[in-house]
Amino acid sequence: LVCWVVGTSLGFDGPKGMYDIGLPIKATLFQMYAQRVKRLEMMADEAAGRFQLGGMRAPPTEIPFVVMTSPLNHETTTNYFAQNSYFGLKEEQVRFFPQGTLPALTPEGKIVMTNGSTLSEAPDGNGGIYDALRVSGTLDVLEARGVRSVHVFSVDNAICKVCDPLFIGYCLGQGAAVGNKVVWKASAGEKVGVVAKRNGRPAIIEYSELGEEMAAKVDAEGKLLYGAGNICNHYFTLAFLRQVATAYRESPQVLPYHLAKKKVPYAGEDGNTVVPETPNAVKLEAFIFDSFPLAASSAILEVNREEEFSPVKNAPGAASDSPDTARAMIAALHASWIAKAGGSLEGGGVVEISPLVSYGGEGLKGRTGAPLVATADAPLLLE
Repeated sequence: LVCWVVGTSLGFDGPKGMYDIGLPIKATLFQMYAQRVKRLEMMADEAAGRFQLGGMRAPPTEIPFVVMTSPLNHETTTNYFAQNSYFGLKEEQVRFFPQGTLPALTPEGKIVMTNGSTLSEAPDGNGGIYDALRVSGTLDVLEARGVRSVHVFSVDNAICKVCDPLFIGYCLGQGAAVGNKVVWKASAGEKVGVVAKRNGRPAIIEYSELGEEMAAKVDAEGKLLYGAGNICNHYFTLAFLRQVATAYRESPQVLPYHLAKKKVPYAGEDGNTVVPETPNAVKLEAFIFDSFPLAASSAILEVNREEEFSPVKNAPGAASDSPDTARAMIAALHASWIAKAGGSLEGGGVVEISPLVSYGGEGLKGRTGAPLVATADAPLLLE
């Protein structure tokens, strides 16, 4: 789980994973993701018959849950999980590690000072994951546990199928070192990177680097040529993560830094901190997908946006990519699960099914016999 970002764009002062998008269960993003992992463990135990094996109780399934923080939110995040008993997971299966930071720079290339004595530093982008995994010892821990495959996803995709068995199985079946889930872009101007080829190798081209003219190109049927949108939902073999971490140490250019114009507090002439109203500096960020050309083999899986991509990037009330739109998508998905299980809904209100009850619509047959009611004043929660 990549969760170095904070909830500033949501009007929330804290790690974005601690944000509640307003569903009936009142769960934060962290809780939803952890409980989806827990549900997968339950399903694996049931499918494998682990409760009784040869007359003896077999050890239960345990999926390592690894969280990349930033130095800015590491302590807050670790304390939050501990205070909530790791949302049903075991303490020893949850591991946290902070990514690195880099100084912010002025347009002239000078280091920005937050005040008279403090450098302005920011997380080094989601591409910092490779070196941070190595430096923190997390790669060694995963290898010691016998882990072979890793699912990496961003903290702000509320509907994400964490550790999706279909996606992981598909990548394993393809013999891929790297896998990428994509959704087709809603429009040429949607601000997501796209899958393409760079120098003959599969790559992700960030929307800011594609350009409007290229983004708008279509084929003979009017379909976008560059429409496979990246949603920061990736598969890696552990061996490939180790390969990239080693390559980065030997040749840092394999993960080039990208420039992002930002509003960065700076020291005024008197040494006191000034908060700018417009972008005044650049931050350096590495992208996780810049390593993809190093992979000997890769796989791409296109999925339904309505079932797999509900980003929480904009403030409540925004027309898209907000807590409101994410909440509506999850409610619609859960309502469809009830319908597929033979149930019926009345009232038109918000519907939510706890992650501990169902991961992808399974296990609902016995709970949807009578008509279920969800209204604006009384949303429906199955838990």
